[in-house]
Amino acid sequence: MRIIAGKAGRVAIRVPASVTRPTTDFVRQAVFSILADFVEGARALDLFAGSGALGLEALSRGAASCVFVEKDRRAASVITANLGKVGLTGGRVVTSAADVFLRRDAARYDLILADPPYWKHHGDADEIARLFDADAIRPRLADCGWFVAETSSAYRPPQHGGLELADRRTYGSSAVLFYRPAAAATG
Repeated sequence: MRIIAGKAGRVAIRVPASVTRPTTDFVRQAVFSILADFVEGARALDLFAGSGALGLEALSRGAASCVFVEKDRRAASVITANLGKVGLTGGRVVTSAADVFLRRDAARYDLILADPPYWKHHGDADEIARLFDADAIRPRLADCGWFVAETSSAYRPPQHGGLELADRRTYGSSAVLFYRPAAAATG
């Protein structure tokens, strides 16, 4: 796996053994092409960070900062190593569950990226719906920010009163959901 573009473009990064489905290069390229110039100078948050590929891509493309949140200690160590390898500044790794971090954090982010384990079968944890039900995303998202989540292409996007689904793109078995704060989506 590698960083696609920007300052660290083409630099290979490690993927932790505990991460079974990192965001593919193709999907990352598509996401950041859609976000385009919005990333420049953004304060980013990478939830369920895994290898850190999404947040590293944001930093490489000019994000001012990125907090990487990953509950698996081994994966968090890999993110730290990847940050050192790509030589980008502004990254900080936090070992925590996403919902716990969001409850304790007071910062607001221009870009929140989430690539949780996919909800595939009845009874599986639906991490996106869980974050929405706890109203964990909207208070952390800047008024004109983006919440971008990767899911299974079969996933039915949840609704949230403070967020509006602005776009949904499908790439094979993956889908990417683009949410905006309700006021920004209509404005």
